[in-house]
Order: sequence, then structure tokens, then C-alpha cells
Amino acid sequence: MVITRKVLRNVSLTAHPVGCRRHVEDQIAWVKNPKGSLYSPAPNRMPARVLVIGGSTGYGLSSRIVAAFGGGADTINVSFEREPGEKKTATPGWYNTKVFEEHARKSNLRAFSVFGDAFSDEVKEETADLIEKEFGQVDLIVYSLASPVRIDPKTGATYRSVLKPIGKPYSALSVNLDDPTITKETIEPATVEQTEETVKVMGGEDWKLWIDLLDGRDLLAEGAVTVAFSYIGPEMTYPVYREGTIGKAKEDLEKTAGALSKTLRAYVSVNKALVTRASAVIPVVPLYMALLYAVMSEQGIHEQCTEQIWRLFTDRLYAGIPVPTDKEGRIRLDDWEMDPLIQAAVQRRWEMQREGKPLKGGNLALVRQEYDRIHGFGYEEIDYEADVDPRVV
Repeated sequence: MVITRKVLRNVSLTAHPVGCRRHVEDQIAWVKNPKGSLYSPAPNRMPARVLVIGGSTGYGLSSRIVAAFGGGADTINVSFEREPGEKKTATPGWYNTKVFEEHARKSNLRAFSVFGDAFSDEVKEETADLIEKEFGQVDLIVYSLASPVRIDPKTGATYRSVLKPIGKPYSALSVNLDDPTITKETIEPATVEQTEETVKVMGGEDWKLWIDLLDGRDLLAEGAVTVAFSYIGPEMTYPVYREGTIGKAKEDLEKTAGALSKTLRAYVSVNKALVTRASAVIPVVPLYMALLYAVMSEQGIHEQCTEQIWRLFTDRLYAGIPVPTDKEGRIRLDDWEMDPLIQAAVQRRWEMQREGKPLKGGNLALVRQEYDRIHGFGYEEIDYEADVDPRVV
């Protein structure tokens, strides 16, 4: 079948297997090759056995790639995927995982995946059994889930996350990935119940359940580390992000890191604004990213997920020094984004935007390119008119 790009309200409905292969292989190649002056070389000590919960796209996939091809780690991924059919595409994560594991095997690295609901007790137990059988223990647990729904394994209750402000409606300028015209978005506030449910889905409760299970089964190696991901961003995005429902969930995630520190070394890494399948649907954020990408690219410091995770491993977690954190104990990989000079430049460009007018001073093309490529589209050398089997990556 001919697989075409289909995006509805910044949500991609298709994925291209040939492009997903290229997306993964480009990241592997970057990790294997010299990085230039901005990036440190791989440290001598890296984790040997790594579990990535949500390791098929975004920061989770990059964590798996850096651990394996930067440090020689054996890895396990847990993710929820839609398999392909004769006339339908798989999720990008399904294709990504197949390509990653093919390259891992070629490099004599062990790589396994558990496809299923990471929130469920059954998948947790299946993963623990796999660790026990294949690895014995794990040295690093990366928690990188982004989901709209969670079924509580204890009660059976279904919780749904929402991206909304709290307390009052929020109106701000935004932009669609496929149209540079500035629009005004108004988002109604979340109810108390919606806020509580978002914390249940995106907070730290499930992260703690994973660590408690692994600890209870003696699957955490001595000196084991766990890390989850968060975002803070600039004040212009606070109402819909840091001070909104997702921000409450991230606060809970950060508190959980403190609780987990009684068991192992636990961190939350605050990362930069990046195009992921999750971030693209947050109102206001695509406009901010278009401006940020332009400014950081002009300064030669724009990063994608893999560069961020490389710095997490080489300059933070495994640098051989006490892990640098802010006063709240968080790792700050958003340091380049939040540099006052960068933020001042973004703010000046934000103030240039007018509803109904074309985007000024931004790089929407780069935002769209990154979004397309995480779904396997946007590569000039790939023939997207060619007939491909969606079941073969």
C-alpha cells in the first residue's frame, strides 16, 4: 500500500516503516560517531542492564539507544503498540523497536521488548520475570510513559489525563503544524476530578509501583539508578503546562523521586521543549517551539531527544561526580533552553506575533520536520509514492 502522511489536529494517524527505520538509524549513527565540542565523550562507566518503561519513542527510545550504542548495555523496553496489518500501519514505536532490536543483535547486544499496558500488574510481572531470567538485575530504570489513559490495577478504575489550565480559562496565541497563520486558542479549565485523574495517569504513582515490584523481587542492582522526565519551560507556557493539570502531575512525579530515594538513586530530569508525539498536541507549545527552535538553531545549540539523553548520561548520571541538580534535586537538561539570553530572544519574537498573521521569526518548518520524522515522514530521499508492506520494517 502507499502510506501517506495523515495529521489531524497535530495528531499523526499513520507511520511509515521505511522512514521509521531511517529515524532510528540516524540516532544510532549519531551516538556511535564523534559529537564535536558541545558534547562529552562516553564515560568509562555506563549501565550494563537497562529497563526503559516507554522505550519506543521520544526520550525513552533515545535512552535505549544511548544506553545500548553509547555504553554497550543490554536493554528491555516496555511499551504499548499497535501492530501492523495488511492495510494498516503500526504505531511508530512498533517499527522503531523492530529496527532498534535488529541493530542491537548485529552489535551482539541483548534486547527484549514487552508489548502491553505498562500500568498493569500483568505486564509488570512479565517484565520482572524477563529481567530475572535474562539479566538477573537491572542497573538503570528509565520511566518515560506518556499516556492519555490508565486503568488502576488495584481498583479497575479508568483514569484519563487532560491538558488544561486550572482555575480559569486560558487564552493565548498558537500555531498549527501545517499552517503558519497565528491563531488564538482558548482552553477551558479542568475540573477537580480531571486534575486528580491527570495526576493518577501522569504522576509518580505507577513509577513507584514499578520500583517497589523490582525491589521486592531483588531485581535492583547495587547502585541502581532510576530517572523520569519532566518539563518546566518559560512563564508564557505556565498556565497550560506547569500550572495546569500536567504540571500537577509532574509535581507529583518529582515528589515521588524523593520517596524512591530511600530505595535507590532516583532523579527527575527536566528536559528541553522538544517535538514528541505527546508535546505536539499541547496548545500554545507548537508556537513556543517554533520560536525556540529558531533561536537555538541560530546559536548552534538546538538539540533533539538523543542529544539531550547523551548529556544526561555523560554529564549528569555517569560523569563520575555527584550528580548536579537544582535546589529541588532535579537534573536540569533544560539549561540551554532556559538561558536568560535565549529566553529573552524568544520573548521578543513572541511579542511580534499577531492573530491572523503569518508566524514571524520562528522556524515552523523545523518543528514540522521533526514531527514528521518521528512518524517516518519528511525524508527527501524516501519515495513516499512507493508501494510498501506496512508489516515489514
